[in-house]
Amino acid sequence: MFTEKLLRRVRGASSVTILTGAGISAESGVPTFRGKDGLWKNKKFEELAHIDAFTENPDEFWDFYRWRRENVKKVKPNLGHFALVDMARHFDEFTVITQNVDNLHHIAGSEHLIELHGNLQRNRCSECNLIYQAQKDGADSIKCEKCGSFLRPDVVLFGESLNSDVLKSAQEASAMCEVFFSIGTSGLVEPAASLPYLAKANGAYLVELNEEDTPLTPHMDESIRGQAGKVLPRLAIIFDKLFSR
Repeated sequence: MFTEKLLRRVRGASSVTILTGAGISAESGVPTFRGKDGLWKNKKFEELAHIDAFTENPDEFWDFYRWRRENVKKVKPNLGHFALVDMARHFDEFTVITQNVDNLHHIAGSEHLIELHGNLQRNRCSECNLIYQAQKDGADSIKCEKCGSFLRPDVVLFGESLNSDVLKSAQEASAMCEVFFSIGTSGLVEPAASLPYLAKANGAYLVELNEEDTPLTPHMDESIRGQAGKVLPRLAIIFDKLFSR
């Protein structure tokens, strides 16, 4: 499953970047909002998680996000999340870039973590961008202590652009790494989908771990089929042996 070429590249690398998508979290039970999971009270996820929903129908918007938060609180990181933490020990630079907002990488212990789309367990002021932890009592639509504006979930909504500083950090980590792993991502959502190409353009060795082919597959140096929660722990064990020689 793991080629000698991959192990050689890993053994000689000091910098590794990981990109994770919905696939790794789905193994923990986080809804992907695709197919039958794509509706909530007969409304599409794209409608409920849109900036217009926050401004035009805040009561329904917050009902939806409280529901999302309660669901995420019930799930835990899987072995794939923990394996990435273990793998990080062997490299000078090990960056996890995630498209997920479920906080699972943080709970698992990933340290150099870039959350492209934000974090569901935080709130942010809609005007001054001051960050708050989500209220435990569910009273999320309160006002900012600093400027008095309404709070919102600290996530990127449909109709919004990514935070430019966060995106820049992700692009730099991708451009500077020697090995790049794309794990559980569809390869369809921009600008995350462009990060593997940026890594490859700068000489990185590209590895895809997914249960099925994606638009990224033809451009990968290696593609591994399987679930992150099963494959990554095996890879972490191999890394431990590889770096103990």
